[in-house]
Amino acid sequence: MITHSLPEPAFRHDQSAKTGVLLINLGTPDAPTTKAVRPYLKQFLSDPRVVEIPRLLWWPILNGIILNTRPKKSAEKYASIWTQEGSPLLVHTQKQCKLVKGLLGERGQQNLVVDYAMRYGKPSVESVICQMRERGVDRLLVVPLYPQYAASSSGTALDAVFTTLLKQRNMLEVRTVRHFHDHPGYIAALAQRVTSFWRQNGRPDKLVMSFHGVPKATLTKGDPYHCECLKTGRLLAEALELGADDYIVTFQSRFGRAEWLQPYTAPTLKALGKAATRRVDVVCPGFVGDCLETLEEIAMEGKEDFLMAGGGEYRYIECLNESPAWIDALADIICHNLLGWERIDDLTGKMRINMAKKLGATQ
Repeated sequence: MITHSLPEPAFRHDQSAKTGVLLINLGTPDAPTTKAVRPYLKQFLSDPRVVEIPRLLWWPILNGIILNTRPKKSAEKYASIWTQEGSPLLVHTQKQCKLVKGLLGERGQQNLVVDYAMRYGKPSVESVICQMRERGVDRLLVVPLYPQYAASSSGTALDAVFTTLLKQRNMLEVRTVRHFHDHPGYIAALAQRVTSFWRQNGRPDKLVMSFHGVPKATLTKGDPYHCECLKTGRLLAEALELGADDYIVTFQSRFGRAEWLQPYTAPTLKALGKAATRRVDVVCPGFVGDCLETLEEIAMEGKEDFLMAGGGEYRYIECLNESPAWIDALADIICHNLLGWERIDDLTGKMRINMAKKLGATQ
């Protein structure tokens, strides 16, 4: 067991203790190249939360086959969605972090240290936590940017935090946000995104809500992800006033031969195409920022699947990204989870203000 191996920042009497907020997203390779994708994929697919196959069986497959074939294909996919600013996932995460920090400041939370990290790739969770410690952070609110909890997403993000804590001698005080799949602000932001799109483009014959897929076995093992996706889908449908036949919840990104959560997105789109559906819109409520899975797999591959099967019009609705409603909801989630974590100095200051108001009222 690895303990207190990280050096402690130098103690300073003039540095006041601060509360930090750490946003964690999945991650991205540094560049859309085979050389950059290979170490990223290795880190990702080496995570036992992501691939729950015994190491003795998985290691030869990963290192002998997958890492020698998949990086090139993945690099081509990343290249198709890469922007001048860089990886879309990284860019959106950076912007969300900056915007929510500004909004929290407007709400009177100027003393918060708000930052982001990636579970895989850079900046790493450990490096960002160390930087926050250097800035005087001794309390940390961790917010995985996954609305629905899955062991392979939120769970492993928290693993990275707790592993870092194991290496600290003077451990941080930590709170975590487990999920926000049914948070009213998140649902309202999704509904606003869709209705805004429909005002400009009209309504489809079918709305497909595509979530990231996970093996079906995780459901029987106790992972709540499937249920939380269905609840998000139901709440969004209610907010949009959709009937049962107006939408369908599907799951994308299947990997390997095992059965995953169904219905699968790609076959569903092909079936809708074969049925000569005039128009399909697809939204991805499980992602708060556009990334490879939404921009390439859904916006590009999904469109091809639908049109090639005989479908009519296909439209992809962007993720929440930097929409004001989402930034406002994220700030609400953060503020709610910071309740009761005020510092003695803050409380003393508020008591003085309240006392001054009472004295002024009696004079």
